[in-house]
Amino acid sequence: MKVAVVSGASGGIGKESAKRLVSKGYRVYDLSRSGEDDGQILHIYADVTQEETIEKAFAQIKAREGKIDLLLLCAGFGISGAAEFTEITDAKRQLEVNFFGVHLCTKYALPLLRESKGRILAISSAAAVFPIPFQSFYSASKSAINTYILALRNEVRRFGITAAVIMPGDVKTGFTAARQKEKAGEDVYGGCIGTSVAVMEKDEESGMKPENVAKYIVRIAEKKRIRPLYTAGLIYKVFIGIQKVLGMTIVNAILGKMYIKNPK
Repeated sequence: MKVAVVSGASGGIGKESAKRLVSKGYRVYDLSRSGEDDGQILHIYADVTQEETIEKAFAQIKAREGKIDLLLLCAGFGISGAAEFTEITDAKRQLEVNFFGVHLCTKYALPLLRESKGRILAISSAAAVFPIPFQSFYSASKSAINTYILALRNEVRRFGITAAVIMPGDVKTGFTAARQKEKAGEDVYGGCIGTSVAVMEKDEESGMKPENVAKYIVRIAEKKRIRPLYTAGLIYKVFIGIQKVLGMTIVNAILGKMYIKNPK
């Protein structure tokens, strides 16, 4: 039986992907702080910001399974607010969860992935390519994932391990409600921080279903050969194509007009 480890499978894209993997015959382990065994998905407590919990989790999986066929990295959260007024502790926390969490899980999974010549899939975001105003540190964390996985892909090729990034666009999950929003500096920025973030959150609430994104992820997981980067959602694939044609100067200006909204 193939073994999959999913970080952040207690909700959203991670949970739906874990369920989909079970339906495809995988034994699935959820590494998260709040998940629980449900008879199909096996939960192991892990906090991606605490290395010792990650090390212990993979030690348990090694003892039980001896290998991993798929590492799916979904754990993450978001902060928003003006870059100027973001507390450094919040900025660091964003990178610790979204980026360094990916690194720690990968670090301890690699010895088990070498046993099976397995696969790593990291969930990034379209925001890695289209940085969103007042979501600068979230966008930066996702861009860092892209760079990390692209470099790692060549490092681990010799072991038969494959790696790729999947960049969803807006997805309707609990992620939106859980966002840590900072409105400091509203007076300096003319009151547009909260208004602009509300535009972004409206897009998320009308976004793709996580079940559909999970289907896409699992389809990539089972491919024989994979590309380095994938975009989930037709409209976002179109945006990527437009960026290549128009260039970042024009696309970045368009993003500013889309998301920078002054109060009426």
